[in-house]
Amino acid sequence: MALAVRELPLDLDAFEGPFDLLLTLVIKEELELAEVEVADIVVAFVERLEKRGGLDLEACGEFLVLVAALLELKARRLFPDEELDFEDLDPADAAAELAERLALYRRFKAAAAWLEERLAAEGDRFFRVGPAPLAPLPARPLAPQDPRLLAEALRALALAPPEPSLGHLSLAYPPVSRFLERFRALVRSRGRFAFDREMESLSRVEQIVAFIALLELRKRDEVRIGQAGPFEPITVWNARSS
Repeated sequence: MALAVRELPLDLDAFEGPFDLLLTLVIKEELELAEVEVADIVVAFVERLEKRGGLDLEACGEFLVLVAALLELKARRLFPDEELDFEDLDPADAAAELAERLALYRRFKAAAAWLEERLAAEGDRFFRVGPAPLAPLPARPLAPQDPRLLAEALRALALAPPEPSLGHLSLAYPPVSRFLERFRALVRSRGRFAFDREMESLSRVEQIVAFIALLELRKRDEVRIGQAGPFEPITVWNARSS
């Protein structure tokens, strides 16, 4: 059960009764606030907490607000001619100020309760994978090293690299004469043939040499070359039969 601060029983030299009645009398100026010892009120509250055997944060918050308001009112009345660092409130406005602070305290308390409920409902949806961004990096100690192996590695780095081999770049071109004789034999035996079909089984280098041989035959006017359109198959036939 929560501790009701307003029902806190007080036994002071100038007042005896609940804390709520003391506030009412002070606000209505029926009790001189200078005669009220705020320290005794704090002691009574602490003793009440000890009897309950636990710390009531809600009651402590409300008590701090009320005691702070009493101290401010008491300072105003004890030093009426001094310029204190307070807002200019006359005793008639003290009640309204105290009520406003209590209402503000209740709003913040309700907001804190709402945030606590949201945290309990959705707190498991937010988590971080890995260490925090400001966490120090884990130390990685170096394993024991052998200075002799380090010296050998440095010597290997100081050696000049070997000359790269270009043997895989050399290309062996077949002789053009081989394709010249082949195409002449096809023209004599068939009269005409499809150049693309003859190139299907050849490598890329052999296809280049074969095309050069075809152009050479056309240059010598031994064959005719025809194509229905761009990228269409090439047809070769005997120049004498045209």
